Amino acid sequence: MALPYKRVLLKMSGEALSGKQGNGLDPEVAQQAAAEIKSALDMGVQIALIIGGGNFFRGAADMTKGMLRVEADSVGMLATLMNALLFKGYLQELGMSVCVLSAFKVEKAAEFYLPQRAIAHMEKGQVVIIAGGTGNPYFTTDTAAALRCAETQCDVMLKATKVDGIYDSDPVKNPKAVKLDTITHQDALAKNIRVMDATAFSLCMENKIEIIVFKLLESGNLKKCLEGQPIGSLVKKGG
Repeated sequence: MALPYKRVLLKMSGEALSGKQGNGLDPEVAQQAAAEIKSALDMGVQIALIIGGGNFFRGAADMTKGMLRVEADSVGMLATLMNALLFKGYLQELGMSVCVLSAFKVEKAAEFYLPQRAIAHMEKGQVVIIAGGTGNPYFTTDTAAALRCAETQCDVMLKATKVDGIYDSDPVKNPKAVKLDTITHQDALAKNIRVMDATAFSLCMENKIEIIVFKLLESGNLKKCLEGQPIGSLVKKGG
Protein backbone atom coordinates (compact mmCIF):
# COMPACT_ATOMS: atom_id res chain seq x y z
CA MET A 1 0.00 0.00 0.00
CA ALA A 2 1.34 3.42 -0.99
CA LEU A 3 1.65 5.68 2.02
CA PRO A 4 0.44 9.30 1.82
CA TYR A 5 3.51 10.60 3.68
CA LYS A 6 7.20 9.96 3.01
CA ARG A 7 8.69 12.25 5.64
CA VAL A 8 6.97 13.51 8.81
CA LEU A 9 7.72 15.69 11.80
CA LEU A 10 6.32 14.39 15.08
CA LYS A 11 5.92 16.93 17.89
CA MET A 12 5.51 15.47 21.39
CA SER A 13 5.03 17.41 24.59
CA GLY A 14 7.41 16.85 27.46
CA GLU A 15 4.40 16.60 29.77
CA ALA A 16 3.11 13.59 27.81
CA LEU A 17 6.34 11.72 28.52
CA SER A 18 6.11 12.48 32.24
CA GLY A 19 3.04 10.26 32.60
CA LYS A 20 1.05 10.43 35.80
CA GLN A 21 4.03 11.65 37.83
CA GLY A 22 3.79 15.06 36.14
CA ASN A 23 7.50 15.74 35.82
CA GLY A 24 10.66 14.04 34.63
CA LEU A 25 10.41 11.08 32.27
CA ASP A 26 8.18 8.07 32.96
CA PRO A 27 10.04 4.97 31.66
CA GLU A 28 6.85 3.08 30.85
CA VAL A 29 5.41 5.97 28.85
CA ALA A 30 8.73 6.57 27.07
CA GLN A 31 8.95 2.89 26.10
CA GLN A 32 5.41 2.97 24.73
CA ALA A 33 6.10 6.12 22.69
CA ALA A 34 9.35 4.62 21.38
CA ALA A 35 7.50 1.47 20.26
CA GLU A 36 4.99 3.60 18.32
CA ILE A 37 7.84 5.41 16.57
CA LYS A 38 9.56 2.13 15.70
CA SER A 39 6.38 0.86 14.06
CA ALA A 40 6.35 3.98 11.90
CA LEU A 41 10.03 3.70 11.02
CA ASP A 42 9.52 0.06 10.03
CA MET A 43 6.97 1.28 7.48
CA GLY A 44 9.74 3.14 5.68
CA VAL A 45 8.65 6.62 6.79
CA GLN A 46 11.37 9.20 7.52
CA ILE A 47 10.88 10.74 10.96
CA ALA A 48 11.97 13.99 12.58
CA LEU A 49 11.03 14.35 16.23
CA ILE A 50 10.71 17.39 18.47
CA ILE A 51 10.02 17.03 22.19
CA GLY A 52 8.96 19.90 24.41
CA GLY A 53 10.61 20.57 27.75
CA GLY A 54 7.59 21.19 30.00
CA ASN A 55 8.16 18.10 32.13
CA PHE A 56 11.41 19.68 33.34
CA PHE A 57 10.83 23.40 32.81
CA ARG A 58 7.38 23.59 34.44
CA GLY A 59 8.90 22.09 37.56
CA ALA A 60 11.57 24.76 37.51
CA ALA A 61 9.04 27.61 37.24
CA ASP A 62 9.66 28.84 40.77
CA MET A 63 13.39 28.95 40.14
CA THR A 64 12.94 31.13 37.04
CA LYS A 65 10.81 33.75 38.80
CA GLY A 66 12.47 37.14 38.48
CA MET A 67 14.60 36.02 35.54
CA LEU A 68 14.56 37.90 32.25
CA ARG A 69 12.41 36.24 29.57
CA VAL A 70 15.55 35.64 27.47
CA GLU A 71 17.22 33.73 30.30
CA ALA A 72 14.09 31.76 31.23
CA ASP A 73 13.56 30.72 27.62
CA SER A 74 17.16 29.52 27.49
CA VAL A 75 16.38 27.23 30.44
CA GLY A 76 13.36 25.92 28.53
CA MET A 77 15.43 25.23 25.42
CA LEU A 78 17.96 23.31 27.50
CA ALA A 79 15.09 21.22 28.88
CA THR A 80 14.23 20.11 25.34
CA LEU A 81 17.82 18.95 24.89
CA MET A 82 17.60 16.93 28.11
CA ASN A 83 14.46 15.20 26.82
CA ALA A 84 16.06 14.56 23.43
CA LEU A 85 19.10 12.86 24.96
CA LEU A 86 17.00 10.82 27.40
CA PHE A 87 14.48 9.68 24.80
CA LYS A 88 17.27 8.82 22.37
CA GLY A 89 18.20 5.95 24.70
CA TYR A 90 14.68 4.48 24.60
CA LEU A 91 14.70 4.55 20.79
CA GLN A 92 18.11 2.92 20.65
CA GLU A 93 16.98 0.14 22.99
CA LEU A 94 14.54 -0.89 20.26
CA GLY A 95 17.32 -1.02 17.67
CA MET A 96 16.75 2.33 15.99
CA SER A 97 19.57 4.54 14.76
CA VAL A 98 19.09 8.00 16.29
CA CYS A 99 20.74 11.37 15.82
CA VAL A 100 20.21 14.41 18.07
CA LEU A 101 20.58 17.83 16.46
CA SER A 102 20.56 21.03 18.51
CA ALA A 103 19.75 24.62 17.56
CA PHE A 104 22.63 25.75 19.77
CA LYS A 105 26.11 24.30 19.89
CA VAL A 106 26.73 21.56 22.47
CA GLU A 107 29.40 19.56 20.67
CA LYS A 108 29.70 16.78 23.25
CA ALA A 109 25.95 16.13 23.37
CA ALA A 110 24.53 16.76 19.90
CA GLU A 111 25.31 17.86 16.37
CA PHE A 112 24.53 21.42 15.37
CA TYR A 113 21.20 21.65 13.56
CA LEU A 114 21.20 22.36 9.83
CA PRO A 115 18.21 21.46 7.64
CA GLN A 116 20.38 19.66 5.09
CA ARG A 117 22.04 17.67 7.87
CA ALA A 118 18.68 16.61 9.30
CA ILE A 119 17.43 15.53 5.86
CA ALA A 120 20.63 13.56 5.19
CA HIS A 121 20.26 11.64 8.47
CA MET A 122 16.59 10.87 7.78
CA GLU A 123 17.41 9.63 4.29
CA LYS A 124 19.81 7.15 5.91
CA GLY A 125 16.93 5.75 7.96
CA GLN A 126 17.79 7.49 11.22
CA VAL A 127 15.28 9.04 13.59
CA VAL A 128 16.32 12.68 13.94
CA ILE A 129 15.52 14.40 17.24
CA ILE A 130 15.74 18.17 16.91
CA ALA A 131 16.31 19.98 20.20
CA GLY A 132 16.84 23.53 21.42
CA GLY A 133 13.68 25.10 19.99
CA THR A 134 14.50 27.73 17.38
CA GLY A 135 17.63 28.67 19.29
CA ASN A 136 16.02 32.03 20.08
CA PRO A 137 13.82 33.25 22.94
CA TYR A 138 10.15 34.22 22.57
CA PHE A 139 9.29 31.23 20.36
CA THR A 140 7.44 28.14 21.58
CA THR A 141 8.42 24.56 20.83
CA ASP A 142 5.30 24.32 18.63
CA THR A 143 6.59 27.21 16.54
CA ALA A 144 9.99 25.52 16.37
CA ALA A 145 8.27 22.33 15.18
CA ALA A 146 6.41 24.22 12.43
CA LEU A 147 9.64 25.90 11.33
CA ARG A 148 11.65 22.65 11.30
CA CYS A 149 8.83 20.91 9.45
CA ALA A 150 9.07 23.48 6.66
CA GLU A 151 12.89 23.52 6.63
CA THR A 152 13.23 19.74 6.38
CA GLN A 153 10.49 19.48 3.73
CA CYS A 154 8.28 17.17 5.77
CA ASP A 155 4.93 16.20 4.26
CA VAL A 156 2.91 16.73 7.42
CA MET A 157 3.27 17.81 11.04
CA LEU A 158 1.97 15.32 13.58
CA LYS A 159 1.08 16.90 16.91
CA ALA A 160 0.85 14.25 19.64
CA THR A 161 -1.30 15.22 22.63
CA LYS A 162 -2.97 13.65 25.64
CA VAL A 163 -6.40 13.85 23.97
CA ASP A 164 -7.66 12.39 20.69
CA GLY A 165 -7.87 15.56 18.63
CA ILE A 166 -8.97 19.19 18.56
CA TYR A 167 -12.03 20.31 20.55
CA ASP A 168 -13.94 23.58 20.58
CA SER A 169 -13.05 23.88 24.29
CA ASP A 170 -10.94 22.01 26.80
CA PRO A 171 -12.45 18.48 26.99
CA VAL A 172 -10.86 17.94 30.40
CA LYS A 173 -12.75 20.91 31.85
CA ASN A 174 -15.85 20.74 29.66
CA PRO A 175 -17.49 17.32 29.22
CA LYS A 176 -19.68 18.82 26.48
CA ALA A 177 -16.73 19.90 24.35
CA VAL A 178 -17.20 19.04 20.68
CA LYS A 179 -14.45 17.34 18.69
CA LEU A 180 -13.52 18.97 15.38
CA ASP A 181 -12.53 16.27 12.88
CA THR A 182 -11.29 18.82 10.34
CA ILE A 183 -10.58 22.54 10.48
CA THR A 184 -8.61 24.97 8.31
CA HIS A 185 -5.61 26.95 9.51
CA GLN A 186 -7.63 30.14 9.08
CA ASP A 187 -10.50 28.86 11.22
CA ALA A 188 -8.11 27.57 13.88
CA LEU A 189 -6.65 31.07 14.15
CA ALA A 190 -10.04 32.80 14.05
CA LYS A 191 -11.48 30.52 16.75
CA ASN A 192 -8.34 30.83 18.87
CA ILE A 193 -7.85 27.07 19.03
CA ARG A 194 -5.27 26.58 21.76
CA VAL A 195 -3.76 23.23 20.77
CA MET A 196 -0.92 25.27 19.23
CA ASP A 197 0.02 28.93 19.41
CA ALA A 198 -0.96 31.39 16.68
CA THR A 199 2.58 31.75 15.35
CA ALA A 200 2.85 28.00 14.78
CA PHE A 201 -0.55 27.89 13.03
CA SER A 202 0.41 30.87 10.86
CA LEU A 203 3.73 29.35 9.88
CA CYS A 204 2.03 26.11 8.87
CA MET A 205 -0.60 28.03 6.91
CA GLU A 206 1.98 30.09 5.02
CA ASN A 207 3.95 26.96 4.11
CA LYS A 208 0.84 24.87 3.30
CA ILE A 209 1.68 22.31 6.00
CA GLU A 210 -1.21 20.15 7.16
CA ILE A 211 -1.33 19.19 10.85
CA ILE A 212 -2.75 16.04 12.40
CA VAL A 213 -3.52 16.31 16.11
CA PHE A 214 -3.89 12.89 17.69
CA LYS A 215 -3.34 10.79 20.80
CA LEU A 216 0.06 9.11 20.51
CA LEU A 217 -0.13 6.87 23.55
CA GLU A 218 -2.82 4.64 22.12
CA SER A 219 -1.41 1.57 20.42
CA GLY A 220 -1.33 1.81 16.65
CA ASN A 221 -2.46 5.44 16.35
CA LEU A 222 0.76 6.73 14.79
CA LYS A 223 0.73 3.95 12.21
CA LYS A 224 -2.91 4.72 11.37
CA CYS A 225 -2.00 8.40 10.87
CA LEU A 226 0.74 7.43 8.44
CA GLU A 227 -1.62 5.17 6.54
CA GLY A 228 -4.02 8.07 6.06
CA GLN A 229 -6.72 6.69 8.34
CA PRO A 230 -9.03 9.27 9.99
CA ILE A 231 -7.34 9.48 13.38
CA GLY A 232 -7.54 12.59 15.56
CA SER A 233 -8.18 15.95 13.91
CA LEU A 234 -6.83 17.35 10.65
CA VAL A 235 -5.85 21.00 10.21
CA LYS A 236 -5.95 21.45 6.47
CA LYS A 237 -5.32 24.07 3.86
CA GLY A 238 -8.26 26.35 3.21
CA GLY A 239 -9.96 26.84 -0.14
